Amino acid sequence: MSSQQDSAEQVIVIGGGIIGVMCAWYLTETGRSVTIVERGQLGQGCSHGNCGYVSPSHILPLTTPGAIGMALRSMLSNKSPFYIKPRWSPAMWSWLWRFARRCNRVDMLRAADTLHAMLQSSKTLYRDLVNQQKLDCEWEENGILFVFQSRDKFEHYAETDKLLTDRYGVAAKPIDGAHLEQMEPALVPGLGGAWLYECDAHLRPDSLLREMRRLLVQRGVRIVEEAEVIGFEARGRRADAVRTNHANLQAHQFVVATGAWTPFLNRHLGCRIPIQPGKGYSLTMPRPKLCPHHSMIFEEHRVAITPLRSKFRIGSTMEFAGYDTTINPRRLEILKDAARLYLREPNLESVEETWYGWRPMTTDGLPYIDRTPAFDNVWVAAGHNMLGLSLATVTGKLIAEFLTSRPPHIDTTPLRLPR
Repeated sequence: MSSQQDSAEQVIVIGGGIIGVMCAWYLTETGRSVTIVERGQLGQGCSHGNCGYVSPSHILPLTTPGAIGMALRSMLSNKSPFYIKPRWSPAMWSWLWRFARRCNRVDMLRAADTLHAMLQSSKTLYRDLVNQQKLDCEWEENGILFVFQSRDKFEHYAETDKLLTDRYGVAAKPIDGAHLEQMEPALVPGLGGAWLYECDAHLRPDSLLREMRRLLVQRGVRIVEEAEVIGFEARGRRADAVRTNHANLQAHQFVVATGAWTPFLNRHLGCRIPIQPGKGYSLTMPRPKLCPHHSMIFEEHRVAITPLRSKFRIGSTMEFAGYDTTINPRRLEILKDAARLYLREPNLESVEETWYGWRPMTTDGLPYIDRTPAFDNVWVAAGHNMLGLSLATVTGKLIAEFLTSRPPHIDTTPLRLPR
């Protein structure tokens, strides 16, 4: 059984998360006819319950000097925000080895240079998209507070702020502990201080995906759900169709935006894409009466909160446990414990949704956005680490530029396959 849309410029986007959705959107801007093929339901994977940050401040990748030591120590405690489940996994240990080699200042800054350009572009594109299409997604541009429990850690962060200010022009406003409680009464007294990145924004991810689905359907995008892609039909270096568990779907161009699932297509793509699933968690509840005004990251505990207009969300942690579909209650306790430490009213007795998602983690902190080695008409847009939402619009725009042979609006050399 096969199906084909009659179009001279038909593109199939494999993956219905935020990256695939934004690729589809910007491809329709070029006049392409687009089909999205999703193994589950559109927007129900890692894109659904994250903290919704669009954050130009998140420039530095995880590959900081000393990060590998922290990662290895985390194996000794499943209460660590960064946890690696001890297990026999050659792919995991190979990934860690490659990650460790990147944990130095030179490689960190090289990745940060690219992330900065991508994040700046993506924030502008988001603002334009939200305003022009009047998206109902709880978009807020009031910044993110990086909150510190201890004054020493607050003062030490000045080194990071100086680096981001001097190299990238991304500066934060320091708020000492004495003034922090006045600025954010929802925080407990006695904290060390905070740094406010006014350039950051947040939105509600599931609302964004719902709005984007509406817009895509209006533009004639076909959405095929519950269809797992298992390979390609090809003639030489050109793919003719994707093979799914239901049918073969034909097109002229293909975009693989499958996030953490991408390694399962490695042998079809002609290269090994070293992505590991990094499980993140979130808890969503009604807004407390004393609700924070800003989104916040509790830096010493690696926990984030988002005061959405309609809900209140606590999220983060990083768990490397393979493609494990269970919810680890100890990871949820990390979120709850941090909320109790920092917030007057964490509202933890009213949890409405407990969620996890697999972040597609790469060894250098950068996504892969490039043509595949195996095919001239198959492209990859995957591996966005913890920044999938933040980088979705710029990724969609880059894919549209590639598929229409236009020069990319930012340097994409560091995003190539393989590397």
